[in-house]
Amino acid sequence: MTPKRQHQQSKDRSPYGSHLVFVYGTLRRGFWNHDLLAKSIFLGCGKTKHLYAMYVDGIPYVVKEEVSQIVGEVYAVGKETLEELDCLENHPSWYERQEVEIALGDGQQMIAWLYFSTQAKGKLNKDGDYSTWSKSHTLNA
Repeated sequence: MTPKRQHQQSKDRSPYGSHLVFVYGTLRRGFWNHDLLAKSIFLGCGKTKHLYAMYVDGIPYVVKEEVSQIVGEVYAVGKETLEELDCLENHPSWYERQEVEIALGDGQQMIAWLYFSTQAKGKLNKDGDYSTWSKSHTLNA
């Protein structure tokens, strides 16, 4: 199956006139940092093409260990919003923003920025979905 669109962000900005960002934690809809994406365009829910590991210690951390696909949302963001996200994530000191391949639920594939942690912290979330983990751990708290 051929993807509907292939975005090459590293050479250019996305065809949306902005940068594509894959968010997997507190920037997702329903979480406390989502307001930072108010000026952004939601492109869809998806997963990383490659396997990574998500650890949770209050907030999620994704590291480059092969455990599962990471579940999240893709947004087209402007330069100002990308700078605000870099500030929130303390890029490149706390998190490092790197490009990864993302597959959306409708089959589109794209390259988007993902914030990686420099070290694993907390408990391993084996399914890679912070939303599911957060709900199950709130109910069990």
